[in-house]
Amino acid sequence: MPKSKPFTMLQRILCTLLLCTLPLTQTACSSFDGMFDAITFGSGGDDEPENEPAESLIVEGMDAYNVGDYYNALEAFNKILDQYPFSPQATLAELKAADSHFYKEEYIEAKTLYQEFEERHPTNEAIPYVMFQIGMCDFRRTDRIDRDISGAQEAIQNFSKLLRSFPNSPYTREAKAHIAAAKDFLVNHEYFVAVFYVRTEKYAQAQHRLKYLLNMYPDAAIAPKAKALLERLEAGDPPKWGLRNWWPDLTMPDLKFWESDDETEAAVPDNTLDSPPH
Repeated sequence: MPKSKPFTMLQRILCTLLLCTLPLTQTACSSFDGMFDAITFGSGGDDEPENEPAESLIVEGMDAYNVGDYYNALEAFNKILDQYPFSPQATLAELKAADSHFYKEEYIEAKTLYQEFEERHPTNEAIPYVMFQIGMCDFRRTDRIDRDISGAQEAIQNFSKLLRSFPNSPYTREAKAHIAAAKDFLVNHEYFVAVFYVRTEKYAQAQHRLKYLLNMYPDAAIAPKAKALLERLEAGDPPKWGLRNWWPDLTMPDLKFWESDDETEAAVPDNTLDSPPH
């Protein structure tokens, strides 16, 4: 019997603690009741802003685009592509995002977006325009003949691709004119290298360059000047002074295809232009 007293005491302590905690538990439950009603945990409560509809975003983007505000136009177009990638407005947003980069003179970014548009929408009616713009991105990033000439080379390739795929598109005439200008640019680069060899007294290399130029591009605008320089070198009389007079134009030649200042008329395809003008 003496062993039962500790057990009885333990029971009493536990009962006392239980009775004391019951009121606290009830009070706590009533206190917490409704505490989390105003907490959404990201589930879309009243304070969470709703996404702007795609219809509103495309209007917002086009309004900004049409006044030359390409930064805000891009912001609206990108929201459509992020939030509504399968909406009817997404295709237009893709195209105008590329255009916005183009007019911001961000030609690498624009070219990437145009190429992605072409891959995603190969049958879209805007594809001839997209292909033309890809060529323009290369053409516009071409700077001087004494620098990187890859832009002119790629422009010729991409404009030629457009002419093969859509020979009668509204961009045919402009594409041919840009090809001609890019070719003249590359010819001037060859001539520039030849003059540089003359300047550094590497006359054999200069003659080699000039002969290649005249053989490949006999009708180029720079051909008469190249021929005159070659004759001087072959006669053993290389120019040593006034070499500046022998330099070609370092920048892209002007386009040669306008019959009038009417851009609408100039955009009409002309199938009589079988080869690019020089």
